[in-house]
Amino acid sequence: MSNGSDFDLFIIGAGSGGVRAGRMAAQRGARVAVAEDAALGGTCVNVGCIPKKLYSFAAHYHESFEEAAGFGWSAGEPAFDWETLKANRRVEITRLNTVYRQLLEGAGATIVRGRGRVVDSHTVEVGGGRYRADRIVVATGGWPVPADVAGGERAISSNEIFDLARFPRRLVVVGGGYIACEFASIFNGLGAQVTQLYRGEQILRGFDLDVRNFVAAEMAKKGVDVRVGAKVRALEEGEGNSTRVVLADGAAIDADAVLYATGRAPNTAGLGLEAAGVALDVNGAVVVDDRYCTSVPSIYAVGDVIDRVQLTPVALAEAMALVDDLFGGRGKRVDYLHIPTAVFTHPNVGTIGLSEEAARGMLEKVRVYRSEFRPLRHTLSRSSERTLMKLVVDDANDKVVGLHMVGADAGETIQGFAVAMKAGATKATFDATLGIHPTAAEEFVTMREPVA
Repeated sequence: MSNGSDFDLFIIGAGSGGVRAGRMAAQRGARVAVAEDAALGGTCVNVGCIPKKLYSFAAHYHESFEEAAGFGWSAGEPAFDWETLKANRRVEITRLNTVYRQLLEGAGATIVRGRGRVVDSHTVEVGGGRYRADRIVVATGGWPVPADVAGGERAISSNEIFDLARFPRRLVVVGGGYIACEFASIFNGLGAQVTQLYRGEQILRGFDLDVRNFVAAEMAKKGVDVRVGAKVRALEEGEGNSTRVVLADGAAIDADAVLYATGRAPNTAGLGLEAAGVALDVNGAVVVDDRYCTSVPSIYAVGDVIDRVQLTPVALAEAMALVDDLFGGRGKRVDYLHIPTAVFTHPNVGTIGLSEEAARGMLEKVRVYRSEFRPLRHTLSRSSERTLMKLVVDDANDKVVGLHMVGADAGETIQGFAVAMKAGATKATFDATLGIHPTAAEEFVTMREPVA
């Protein structure tokens, strides 16, 4: 297969998809190289899922200290130290970087340090050196979209938010997607005064409308100043080292930091793809077919760079499907239907399947089951936090086509029900399943009367 090539497979990018593809291909005997110019692990490990969840844990302790009093605990006045959190996070991320290196090297893959650039259909250049490969895989992920307003250089992105030199006592978050909402919740929980600005009519566009309205209200109860229909006109220098956020209606907000979380774009700049004949979409995403092959037969792409579903487990699944196809002949395909996901707001959001709105647009008739309640824990904690659970059912065949939750550990709960939905569970199956009492999750198997 080599035809004089240095490698059977050359992967550009050592994020979730790139490392998985490289490791699994190498384990099957392929000669693999993986090029990376930053820390191994990509966005998820370094500036995404992992550090974000760690900071979310940190933020929850603020509530836990307050809630403990209702259970008889007295711990004195808690104090948060930003430097300690940052330092401990760095230690853990460094450990994970090492794990990723060991996974690749242990499988027999070669790590090439530097940013790869595609020269032609079988050649990659890294740091002045050129490597020939039978096949090339682009797995360079995504990159935060910069602020597109006057003074936008004063804003920071989700890449920088973890390591700010000083904790921002006043934080403005611009955006309404899951990244914006998560950081608004996190920094509010850590003690910052947070204002979230979103130009749309409600945060978390694309999610079930009940979920969107419910989580926005819960975030506001916890202290996040959520402002929808708010458009930023400019970022200006404020007093001291602050930034003044000027809105389209003339209002202004002073902040110690302004986080722009208005989306992520495929990270394809400078890769030489177009010159090599690889077709890109209007937003820079690599165009691929159902086998992740680009317009150049020997070049493939997986993960956020193809902009299908920007989730780490999806990138892992795409990488495995590609390796199975190239080195196993199995022709495996990723099923993009019913992908579970979580938003680590406070409280969390967990969801899988169709929103009520989407289901009504696709199906002839649907039944909706909805429950909102105060969790048992908060009967003593004195917290006003509530939980929302919702099922969307296709009336024609009784299948559950949407399952949504806002509440503590929603992601953990939804993961289990995701298996049931993948297996085609009906509402009758849910009804026949005994609940675990007392838990919040049992509500999903005890809702009997549709609300719509």
